[in-house]
Amino acid sequence: MNAPFFVRQDLVAERPAPVKTTGLIGFLRTRLFNTPTNILITVLGVLLLWFTIGPAIKFLLIDAVWTGKDRESCLAEKLGRPVGACWPFVTAKFSQFIYGFYPEPERWRVDLTFLLGAVLLIPMLIPRLPAKGINASLFFIAFPVVAFFLLHGGGLKGFGVSWTANTLAGFNDSIGEGGQKLVALSASSLIGPLLWLIGKLLVLIGTVVSWLLWPLTSLRDVIQSFGRPVWADLLATAAIVSGLMFWLGGGMRAGVRPLVTSLVIFAGIGIVIAVMGLDRGGLVVVDTRLWGGLLVTLVVSVTGIVASMPVGIALALGRRSTIPLIRVFSVAFIEFWRGVPLITVLFFATYMLPLFLPGNFTVDGLVRALIGIALFAGAYQAEVIRGGLAAIPRGQGEAASALGLSFWKTTGLIVMPQALRHVIPGLVNSFIALFKDTSLVSIVALFDLLGQLQASFSDPNWSTPTTLFTGFAFTGLIYFAFCFGMSRYSLFVENRLNAHRRN
Repeated sequence: MNAPFFVRQDLVAERPAPVKTTGLIGFLRTRLFNTPTNILITVLGVLLLWFTIGPAIKFLLIDAVWTGKDRESCLAEKLGRPVGACWPFVTAKFSQFIYGFYPEPERWRVDLTFLLGAVLLIPMLIPRLPAKGINASLFFIAFPVVAFFLLHGGGLKGFGVSWTANTLAGFNDSIGEGGQKLVALSASSLIGPLLWLIGKLLVLIGTVVSWLLWPLTSLRDVIQSFGRPVWADLLATAAIVSGLMFWLGGGMRAGVRPLVTSLVIFAGIGIVIAVMGLDRGGLVVVDTRLWGGLLVTLVVSVTGIVASMPVGIALALGRRSTIPLIRVFSVAFIEFWRGVPLITVLFFATYMLPLFLPGNFTVDGLVRALIGIALFAGAYQAEVIRGGLAAIPRGQGEAASALGLSFWKTTGLIVMPQALRHVIPGLVNSFIALFKDTSLVSIVALFDLLGQLQASFSDPNWSTPTTLFTGFAFTGLIYFAFCFGMSRYSLFVENRLNAHRRN
């Protein structure tokens, strides 16, 4: 039996087209104008952009002055039109913004330092490039030393043996001098016997330590008697350090790899000394008071970021330690440094720290600021890292212990890598804040990029109504470029390390 069938005699009525959800129109319909609240927010956002981005572009580009030799080029009454940014001012002061008051004939040293830093940093940031260990060693260990002698200049009068002997002997002399002062003060004090006893004890300690240091100081004197003390000191230091590494590495049972590694490192140090002429006085000394601009900003920020990480890791581990003394010290250190503003830290490091040092022991003003910033930032990093450590399940450490790993191997290979991966946003947020906080060093007579900009405003040759806004816009773009770069790279690293967590 055949099934019935039906054939329509007229066309079906047209239906409305489906709502488009792709492309620009779809994006506008589904994201910006899909609800009354989103419509209101979209309209307010467009108005905000219209009244901010538009005038900014008009000031920086459309009405800007691009060429000129003095303030006359940026005056509206001279040009007969509205005047925006005065970019000739930036062109005239550009070298000052980068180098500060660094002597012009020696600025090639700053350029070379920037170039070396970029050459070592960029390969380390690219994950697929090999030899990350060698690259990191060169950037974090060799580059700071080379950069110091490039930027500051000067040479070497000794090496490891002489430095160690001079440092220990200086502190020992300070102990003896302190004891003698207490003995002299005991005659006119109400607690004279106690001061006399403490002073005599310090003098005795200084005498005993002097006897213990006698072999080291004698070796230093012998080295300094050579015609080339730097090379003699380098050879003596290489022999001592290489022998210790060979012995601590297990001797012949562990092979000669530690010995060869140590000798190669010292050979590289010798090449650097010979190339830079450090045994012959080195380059011309440029006092840090002449440094300024972007140079100081990068030196302070990079040093603070790099030095604060090991400080923060040590404090975070110390705060979680089961040893009461270490835990109490870590907690007190973190709470103290987090409880005072950075301005106070800079003032203390610059003006009060020299009062607590021995009379014959001085520290450069920039170095004092770097130490204060590194300790300050390290306290903040410690809390960020401690949050990452708290997020690691206890089973990770227990599993490592079951495999026979020691505490340090468990921390370095299992726990700490996972903790740092969890807190990448917090760490980079601290790095960005520290980079911007470097502008506070201007209050202790260190002219960073922002301080150098403010100093340039005093030049009457460029005194115009728009000079101030142009200078701050230029420095703002520089700060934004560095901070945005750090933010985007941290996002890349976070996505790469957390690929297994993405759905």
